[in-house]
This record gives sequence, C-alpha cells and structure tokens, in this order.
Amino acid sequence: MTSPYEPGAAPPPSCPGHSAPPPEAAAPPPGCPAHAAAPQQAAPAQQDGTAPVRLYGPEFAADPGRVYAYLRQFGALAPVEIAPGVTAMLVTDYRAALDLLNDDATWSKDSRPWMQTVPADSPVMPMLGWRPNIFFSDGPAHVRYRDVVVDSFKLVEPHELRSRVHHAADTLIQRFGARGEADLIGDYARLIPLLMFNTLFGLPDSYSDRLIAAIAGMLEGNSPEEAAAANEAYTQYIMELVGAKKAQRGPDLTSWMMDHPNDLSDEELIHNIILVMGAGNEPLANLIGNALSRMLSDDRYYNTLSGGALTVQDAINEVLWNDPPLTNYSAHFPVRDVFFHGTWLRAGQLVMVSYAAANSQFDTTATTGPGSGSGSHLSWAAGPHACPVKRHALLIATTAIERLTAWLSDIELAVTPDALQWRNGAFHRALVALPARFTPITPDQAGATPWHNSDSGPSSSTRPEPTSTGRTPASAH
Repeated sequence: MTSPYEPGAAPPPSCPGHSAPPPEAAAPPPGCPAHAAAPQQAAPAQQDGTAPVRLYGPEFAADPGRVYAYLRQFGALAPVEIAPGVTAMLVTDYRAALDLLNDDATWSKDSRPWMQTVPADSPVMPMLGWRPNIFFSDGPAHVRYRDVVVDSFKLVEPHELRSRVHHAADTLIQRFGARGEADLIGDYARLIPLLMFNTLFGLPDSYSDRLIAAIAGMLEGNSPEEAAAANEAYTQYIMELVGAKKAQRGPDLTSWMMDHPNDLSDEELIHNIILVMGAGNEPLANLIGNALSRMLSDDRYYNTLSGGALTVQDAINEVLWNDPPLTNYSAHFPVRDVFFHGTWLRAGQLVMVSYAAANSQFDTTATTGPGSGSGSHLSWAAGPHACPVKRHALLIATTAIERLTAWLSDIELAVTPDALQWRNGAFHRALVALPARFTPITPDQAGATPWHNSDSGPSSSTRPEPTSTGRTPASAH
C-alpha cells in the first residue's frame, strides 16, 4: 500500500480526515443520497462537497449491495451517515476490516469520547453508547467480561439447547399450523430466540413481548423518542431479571454470570446481560428469517422442503456471506490520528466495519478461497471481539429451521420474492415479513404432529425437558 504522505506525517490542511472522492465517472445507484445536502453535524464533506452516504431509508433497505459497491469506490473506507446528523467512516474492504478487528493497539472500543460529539438523544445511541460490557471495553476489562459470558454459556449443554429449540418450535407451530399460512418472521423467526434466551436467562415467556419491542426499537431507531423509550424499556426488563435472580438463583445464565469468580458488580452484570440479550435475539431472528427466505426463494434448495440439493447449513452459510443479519457494526475509535488503508482518521472518530460489504468482495459460489464456505466471512466479526457464542447461535438457527421444514414439508412463499420488503436501519438486514403457506396440520391427524411428544417427531433425537417455553408467549397473540 503506497501513501502520498510520509509515515507519521500530518495530513495536508485540506484533508478532512477522509479519503479522496470516487471518480467522477462513477455513477451512484438510483436514489443514492451521496449527493444530498450535508446533514446537520455531519462530518467534514469530501473535497468535492459530496456528503456522507446514508445507510438508512427505503433506497438503502431495498438494495444495500448497490450502495456498498458505490462506497467501495472511495477506497477501503467511505464516509457514511448512520442516522440523521450522525456520521462515521465505514470499512468496506475485507483486508482492512481484518486489520482493524485484530489490532487492539491502534483501536479502542471505548465510545465515551465520541459520545460527546453526538446528541444524547440520537437514535443510534442505544447501539453505540458506552456501557461497561464486552463490546465497549478494551484489554483486561474486556477479557474479564468475555470470560464470564463464555464460561456461562459452556454450562448450556448442546443436547439440552437442541431439545429446548424443538420444544419452542413445536409450541409456535401449534399456534399457526392449522391456519395453513403464517408470517415466518412475526410468527416464528422473531419468537424462537425470545423463547430461547428469555428462558435461558431465567424469566417466564410473559416477559418476551417486552423484550422484542425493546430490542426492535433500539435497532430501528426511527426517532430519538422511540429509541430512548426502547432503551428504557430494555433496561427495565434487565433490572427485573437481575432482581428475580438475586432473590432466587436457578440453573440459568443470569445466575451463572452472577456466581462467576470474576465477580461482576451489579452494574457490570446488568450491562453484560443487556449486551448478550441484544446480540442474541435480534440478529439470531434475522439469521433464521433470512435463511428461510433464501430457501423458499431458490430452487437449488427445494422444490418442496422435504428434499433438495442444498441444506439448511448451506442456506445459513449463504446468508452469513450475502445477507448478514447484523450488516454494519464493530464500532471502533482510533486512539490517535492514523493513516489507515489510504485514509486519514482522527483520534476518537467513529469507524465501523461493514461485514456485508467486505464479504461481497468474494464470489461465494467459488469452490476455493474465502467465499467457498470455509467460514472466513466476517459476519461473526473477528479478532478479540469476535462473537463469543456463535456455536450456540448456529445450533439454534439450524435446529429451528430444520424443525419447521420437517413439520411443514410443502411450505412455500405466499408472495413473489421481489415483493418481500426489508426493514429500515443502518445496522441490520431484516425482513419486514415472510408470508408463507402450507398444507394445514391439526393435532388429530394421522401420524406425528407438533402436538405430540417431540421424540416422535421428524429428526428429533432428544426429549424436551419441561421448560417455560411451554407457555404461550404474549407476543404471539
């Protein structure tokens, strides 16, 4: 990599801390806001006056890939706006992303200095505001928090987790099976993680509707008021959870985190549970929904879901490469002014990684190389801050999809694939709905059904233990 400046030299006065603008011949995608007026409190404009490109709004939600292709013309990093008035530099290059994610000497996760430059009521603050947890800590503090999470999840046996997914899936399928139609997002994909994590952390399913509303509000952030309300509701949920476990321990993640020898304070415990809950619910729901969408839209998987050339694991791998459930995140802040992959960055400036843009540099249909299914996509991030519980997430997603398609073997989309709509937001890739139809099933029909004991069902290897997932989640009404 060549530099127009000597290493360590200060950028010229005209350089605003960004790379050069893309070539004039490069045409932005239709509706691309790259040439819109600069937003209030935006980062310095490009030398040609081009404003940061918005990562929100209907145009971005409909075709983020085209926006990423345009951003890549800026170089390894590009100026973006993640919410009105909130800008960042987005890493779109695979190698640059790995260099950032693996270099904790140059980059900090502490967002507190950056927070002083952004309105406190910004809708992105719930996702980027500092907390004493894994995401926003460095060095020994990060290792201490991470050990608590990793060690606690190690106590969740895979066979028990799979059994709980079977039971939760059967509970949900019972609710819509007789209708012959369902929204696989609202009726299934978004509820499976809630039933799982709400129970694993030790609360009954009556709390799940509060959890889904809070997490969705934090990710979507349609207005400062909605984001603040969602953040408050989420914090209240966690406070009640911790209070219940302080009164009576149980065989659950909250109790195990409380009793870990690293001895988290109440504040640290609450904020790490907030982190794990948020990271474990919404992105996992998006992974399940996006994989189901791909399977139902692509004949390489199934003419019917009872047979086909490609598997659930193939669908999940393709989603992690092409439609990551969390598309842009890994917020980092340079500890000093730095010239990084052709771009000058200020100390404390917000820099995020686009997993989707970095992944899309590779041909995922190739038989060799990074896109060949080797697992080297960046959807779990990388380096010291990589997802600590990805095996649990993969087991839940795979089992949930297999359970659904085993019971509803002729399920198909109720609309054409191009009619599906994607939710607005800079951080996630998530469908609004996934309408599907299938042959209705009832508890009195011949053969095994979700109403029977699950060890009589298709592909079931374990009997579900009695858990709170047997109760009806309020959000399923």
